[in-house]
Amino acid sequence: MKSTIARKQPPQFDPKVFFAKVGHGKSLMLTGKPQLIFSQGDAADAVFYLQTGQVKLTVLSEQGKEAIIAMLEPGSFFGEGCLAGHLVCMATATAVKYSSVVRIDKQTMIRVLHDEPSFSELFLAFLLSRNVRIQADLVDQLFNSSEKRLARVLLLMAQLGKEGKSEVIIPKISQEHLAEMVGTTRSRVSFFMNKFRKLGFLKYNGGVHVHSSLLNVVLHD
Repeated sequence: MKSTIARKQPPQFDPKVFFAKVGHGKSLMLTGKPQLIFSQGDAADAVFYLQTGQVKLTVLSEQGKEAIIAMLEPGSFFGEGCLAGHLVCMATATAVKYSSVVRIDKQTMIRVLHDEPSFSELFLAFLLSRNVRIQADLVDQLFNSSEKRLARVLLLMAQLGKEGKSEVIIPKISQEHLAEMVGTTRSRVSFFMNKFRKLGFLKYNGGVHVHSSLLNVVLHD
């Protein structure tokens, strides 16, 4: 007789349960579009959680050049650098859509991480997953063509494959923003977007619909 061992499923993050446990030390921000949440160089004293909407993270070089480093979707934490000892924010966070953002004081976040092991596990998994994403982004930027980088950005924004869907509509985003994320010019983005459309990889109909076949661009040598 075979015996089976049930594999323990990781707990699911429930924002309502989590924020009930947080108690004091948190506040809700309802933003306009666009609306600044914090600026690069501001005091790093809180962690933020995006409930709804979309947030853009940008960095500004000493030469005045700005670059988008992330477009955050609901369920994302940001500003966690304060937990690693950062005294100032390393990026600027701006809501690009009407958004609801929860601000959690640094000391409150530290307390919850200490008192709630299940949440600590989920938060660590989130950070590790994003670290892997950042490394992949760096490799992509260093070694891939602008066409492949654009295809990868569109696939990531559409989150294709997470729910077995072959086509997903992505939030409206300007070609200027895409160019900043990819590290190329707007004219190149426009050229590749038209090329993808003609090949059937995406279509415009109340937004940008991305088909899973766009993955061929990323995989093709």
